[in-house]
Amino acid sequence: MTGVFAYNVFFFSGLQTITAGRASLIVAINPVLISLLSDLFFHEKLHAAKVAGAISCLSGVMLVVSRGNPLSLLSGGVGRGELFIMGCVVSWVSYSLIGKAIMKDLRPFAAVLYSCAIGAAALFPLALAENLTEKIGGFGLLDWSALLYLAFFGTVIGFYWYYEGIAAIGAARASVFINLVPVSGVFLGWLLLGEPVNLSIIAGTALVMGGVYLTNIPRSKS
Repeated sequence: MTGVFAYNVFFFSGLQTITAGRASLIVAINPVLISLLSDLFFHEKLHAAKVAGAISCLSGVMLVVSRGNPLSLLSGGVGRGELFIMGCVVSWVSYSLIGKAIMKDLRPFAAVLYSCAIGAAALFPLALAENLTEKIGGFGLLDWSALLYLAFFGTVIGFYWYYEGIAAIGAARASVFINLVPVSGVFLGWLLLGEPVNLSIIAGTALVMGGVYLTNIPRSKS
């Protein structure tokens, strides 16, 4: 209900109104929150670099969400799309932390199988409400190819390898690799979709990437 159902509802609703590049930058706050909450729930200690990283990452996300005008956050200038993508962040952080806990008893593939089955069942009524049965007959080759890619690579392979990573190195360290999402998202959004890249996107990218790096610097044992 978190990583499959809620995440996809928020993600695809958000993409209807904001660019893929902007969405990927907001999603980049995931590693910081996962790292900080892993400290809280799994009894790891915070250190100064993680606090600085969290501040940097949050600043970058605010810059991106507000389109370069952070004061707009105080005046209701943030649209529904940004709020939906922030819902993605909450959903994915929850999915990651819950996964860390349940994999004490389940292997990653079983955990992903159950979560995908329950999530798909929850999504099905919403799909029917959007006239799925009427629209499916009009899908072309490109539509089916995109759906196949999302199902196999974006869900089965992506979720399975992510949970394998959490099982092997922990939620905080595994989440670092979400770090690659904003860079590839902005680049491919520009390359494939013709989405603009402005100064607020570039500055937000730098702050988010720097924040993720600082948050995951190993603490010195000396």
